[in-house]
Amino acid sequence: MIEVRNIHYAVGAAKLVENISFDVQPGEMLAVIGANGAGKSTLLKLLCKEISPTKGDIYIRKRSIETYKLDALAKFRAVLAQINTLSISFKVHELVMMGRYPHFVHKPTEDDLRIVKTAMEETGITEFANRDYNTLSGGEQQRVQLARVIAQIYDQPKGLLFLDEPTNGLDLLYQQQILSLARGLANRGYCVISILHDINFASRYADKIMILKKGKRVAFGKPQEVITCENIHEAFNIQVRLFHDDEFKCPLVIPSMTLSEQTISK
Repeated sequence: MIEVRNIHYAVGAAKLVENISFDVQPGEMLAVIGANGAGKSTLLKLLCKEISPTKGDIYIRKRSIETYKLDALAKFRAVLAQINTLSISFKVHELVMMGRYPHFVHKPTEDDLRIVKTAMEETGITEFANRDYNTLSGGEQQRVQLARVIAQIYDQPKGLLFLDEPTNGLDLLYQQQILSLARGLANRGYCVISILHDINFASRYADKIMILKKGKRVAFGKPQEVITCENIHEAFNIQVRLFHDDEFKCPLVIPSMTLSEQTISK
């Protein structure tokens, strides 16, 4: 689905992404983690074609991303941004219908209406259909936005979904709901790439994890391979301990000292 080959991105002398390669297949969820300034958002912008690599190649469905027009990409690739604020009032069902805009010209078809209804059901927002979006809580708004991007690619086999810190600012319940929905999409054959701050969520939900540091790839692979004390220390500059739970079959990360203790020890 996605092949990234030796991409670089620089602004002047600043190298924001440097020599990164990886691939993600249909049915896989990739979590990208790293400290602030690691290059996560820049990488996502490159994958979304918001910006172009200074050097290197990105292929989507075995075709260079540079050959796609944005309207063509929009038919099978959806992006859930980190912040979704609206200055104009919209009903929830109207906002979710926006996800179908790339697929019709003047008015939605019966299929578009069915897909919007299904996306709202799957994200548990049907009861909000006629509510003003701005009256919802942060977690409810995020589920509405997720319904919109699901509707956008719902009928696209092997669709592609990018999530930019989808759990940011949400409580534990909404974080679990959002990531469970993303995991479910991957299980149905979609390719999902998400930037996450929570290492344990990345380990729990993703098939693959990529760790970045200052624009470079520290590690890439399955959670069991990538989540190590050494990799976490290199990327985040903190000592951690790993715990293994047979139910989750992935390592759980706990800091081994408080920040004040670590600061004093330096």
